[in-house]
Amino acid sequence: MFQKLKQFKEMRDQSKQMKEMMDQIIVVGAGARNKVMVTLNGSHEVLGVQIEEGLGKSETEAGVKDAFTEANKKLQQELMKKMQSMGGIGGLADMMKGMTGNE
Repeated sequence: MFQKLKQFKEMRDQSKQMKEMMDQIIVVGAGARNKVMVTLNGSHEVLGVQIEEGLGKSETEAGVKDAFTEANKKLQQELMKKMQSMGGIGGLADMMKGMTGNE
């Protein structure tokens, strides 16, 4: 039982480290000719939205959509780079095995 508790604590600690690493990744997407900006972190949390004054409603809506889409694409690219630097899918699988104790 103590071994399971130890494994659970290790898994929780590794999960916390992973979240901290993800939160350090920050990307910005732009829309409406760079008049709308959306900032995301690696956990897909919206950190900020900037909208230049003077945009019409439909241009603002389209700009937010485009900025969010661009930010998501950039984030996917950054996450793939990070995963590759950690050894790709195999490295992630090895990390998960270590978290569950199934080696």
